[in-house]
Amino acid sequence: MKNYKIAILTAFIVWCNTAVWAEEPELATEVAVQTGKITKTTLYRYVMAYGTVEPEPARDGKPPASSKIAASMMGILTQIHCEEGRQVKKGDLLFELDTRSADALIAKAEVAVEFAQKNFARKQQLNATDNISRKLYDEAEQLLQTARKDLLNAKTQKDLLQIKAPLSGTVAAIHFKVGEAVSLNTILADLIDLDRLDIAIHIPSQEAAMLRLGQPVEISAGSQIQQGKLIFISPQVDPLTDTVLVRAALSKDSGFRPGQFVSVRIVVEERPERLAVPIESVVTRDGTSLIAVVDGDNAKQKIIEPGLRDGNLIEVSGEGLQEGMTIVTQGVYGLPPETRIRVVK
Repeated sequence: MKNYKIAILTAFIVWCNTAVWAEEPELATEVAVQTGKITKTTLYRYVMAYGTVEPEPARDGKPPASSKIAASMMGILTQIHCEEGRQVKKGDLLFELDTRSADALIAKAEVAVEFAQKNFARKQQLNATDNISRKLYDEAEQLLQTARKDLLNAKTQKDLLQIKAPLSGTVAAIHFKVGEAVSLNTILADLIDLDRLDIAIHIPSQEAAMLRLGQPVEISAGSQIQQGKLIFISPQVDPLTDTVLVRAALSKDSGFRPGQFVSVRIVVEERPERLAVPIESVVTRDGTSLIAVVDGDNAKQKIIEPGLRDGNLIEVSGEGLQEGMTIVTQGVYGLPPETRIRVVK
């Protein structure tokens, strides 16, 4: 009987405690988060690469935008008519080699021409009175023609000692000084047309399949940014690097310099009017991508399908998603499927 009373008393105590606990409200968890918005925008796909600023090669009937100024004869450099960093025009005299030997040849040829002219004049007088054979007359005429040709060759040789600009541009470098001996085809200076520069870019062959002529290109070096477009795509792949050479045009006053190393972004796809969210607002769990949509003081997870990423934004699609919806950005990791939140400004 005593044990029976104890059992009844114990059951009564348990029932009372249960009733008290049932009346107590459940404590809600509140998580501090930062929020953002679902936006509708245009997203871009890029091919990222590095390139080098170079003078334009010969293209579309235009000569190359740079030239190595070479000596056309061997000799001693006697005069330099240009300076590094100065602009010159096509045909301007840049260098002169020692002309003493050429001058001597010209003087000798001029004497020969004068003698041949006088000799031929006498033969013409004799021929008028039929006092000379046709053979002697022809020989005198041939001698005069040869003398004139030798004089022309001597003057041509002297002209070769004067090196002129093959194009208009800026003298980038001078490699010799007055008094130094130069050989045939020795490079005396570098000449570049700074108004005709482009970017040489080597793109991995797999990404090169997305490239098309005319695609926009953003070229940057530090704070220096320039817009260009693709103007050349090589038809072959470099077997050593598995890359394709492409070129992007630069504007006339781009401010870039030949040899400068730059980074480039080539726009290969444009997706207008797409829903996008900050990349930090998307979490992936067990292969499923989620965002937390804010409704009042609560945040509820929604399954989404991520798409193209452009910088800090990523394209999203999913049931019920609309432009302007508030979503959790910072603090989204670790959130339960549905919870109370406190927005931190």
